[in-house]
Amino acid sequence: MSISYQACLSKREEIIPPQTDIFRVIDGIGDGIPDLFIDKLGDRLLVSTRDRVIPNNLVNELEALDVPVFHKRLEQDQKKAPVQILGPSLPLQFVVHEQGVKFKLDMNAGYSQGIFLDQRDHRQQVRRRALPGTRVLNTFAYTGAFSVYAALGGAITTTLDLARPCLDWARENFSLNGIDPESQYFCKGDTLHWLERFARQGRRFHGIILDPPTFSRDDKGRVFRVESHYDELVALAVNCLEPGGWILCTCNCRKLSHQDFKKMVASATRGARLTHDSMPGDFTGEDYLKRLWVDFA
Repeated sequence: MSISYQACLSKREEIIPPQTDIFRVIDGIGDGIPDLFIDKLGDRLLVSTRDRVIPNNLVNELEALDVPVFHKRLEQDQKKAPVQILGPSLPLQFVVHEQGVKFKLDMNAGYSQGIFLDQRDHRQQVRRRALPGTRVLNTFAYTGAFSVYAALGGAITTTLDLARPCLDWARENFSLNGIDPESQYFCKGDTLHWLERFARQGRRFHGIILDPPTFSRDDKGRVFRVESHYDELVALAVNCLEPGGWILCTCNCRKLSHQDFKKMVASATRGARLTHDSMPGDFTGEDYLKRLWVDFA
């Protein structure tokens, strides 16, 4: 069965929030074409495949759009930047909009181009929860998308990431949205170390976002694997939480089932209310993203 990009786009445009030009148009098996994904990133398209070629009819349709089309092969090194295969050459760095919020993307970046589309609804919920005057900690923050949403809600944010370039990128995203980066906090380093340090210092937050990579290693060689250590991460975060606070727990580790993920989070947050929500409506395929809101009374 041939899949039409335009037909899938028409369906998506019926459910995508206003002022949003970044979303998933084709989501693999959910749209009848396993292991092929197309993301609309402003006026550019990113086609991702896993162990398959792009069907000729789809190539012809994308070529007729006359927009930059990039291709990423998921079976190869995830850190490699996608390669442009169709369309005119445009600047690799550009600004997009999600629910009216601006973000800088970079098609030359590896792994991700600057934002994870499957977290869109969570970012909006963080904005609603980030009441004026509250403090929100965004760990493993990457380019600070959650932080920007929280600051737009009125919170004072702390953006924590191991990579200095990511923190600089986050500052750019704050500036794009009219927020002075100097009004927020930024921490460079390992999340586990910083959570331990915050707890010792008595530094507390009303909201904490936990969205770690599946695997990481700190500068002392300590290994973190989501499927083995996520409960330890949550326990450290609980020690930094104000009474009545909340934690967003997410990860995309496919080795970890939803049931086991919930058990790990529950074991570290006894007495808290756990809420599982759905993925954004444009993600119709595999339900891979683990996500739980943790609320303490």
